Amino acid sequence: MRRFLDTLFTPAVRAQQERLGSPFAQARPHPDEVPGDVHLGAPEAEFLAARDSFYLASVTETGWPYIQHRGGPPGFVRVLDPDTLAWAEFAGNRQYISLGNVSADDRVSLFFMDYAARHRLKLIGHLAMHEAAERPDLATAVAPGLYRGRLERVAVLRVAGFDWNCPQHITPRFTAAEIEAAMERRRRALMAE
Repeated sequence: MRRFLDTLFTPAVRAQQERLGSPFAQARPHPDEVPGDVHLGAPEAEFLAARDSFYLASVTETGWPYIQHRGGPPGFVRVLDPDTLAWAEFAGNRQYISLGNVSADDRVSLFFMDYAARHRLKLIGHLAMHEAAERPDLATAVAPGLYRGRLERVAVLRVAGFDWNCPQHITPRFTAAEIEAAMERRRRALMAE
């Protein structure tokens, strides 16, 4: 988490934190941390394995931010090692804005939500895109099994930092599968009475 905050707490951000009395205004790197030493642990891997979508932010060559939704079956984002994520890039609307953006500047931000549990995980890192046909090893590693999407390329993220964010203001929302599971538990409970 510290690496995430150290990267994003720029001088302009720190000036606003100080001006507004933020508790983060005086936050400084921990002396025991190695700069750039970021490792995803079991909590992050488990959280990511359960997600079926996330938001990917990149920046155009002209400096405009761009955000795009990415989706697939739960677990389509894979933790390859404690510093690396990968996911299947499925055929979409063929605008290729994110692909073009990361070809010029590989820095991105990812935003993962669990609306039902009111948790969110933010990551920053360096993104590389690989054509699936050129990297069959990666394509096999992220192939989602029975899924209707056509895998075009594989995205590989070197994680530069991450942060768990507070649940305040997250409105709970539930997927159809979560609602069906809750209804099934309720049906079983009623039958047991």
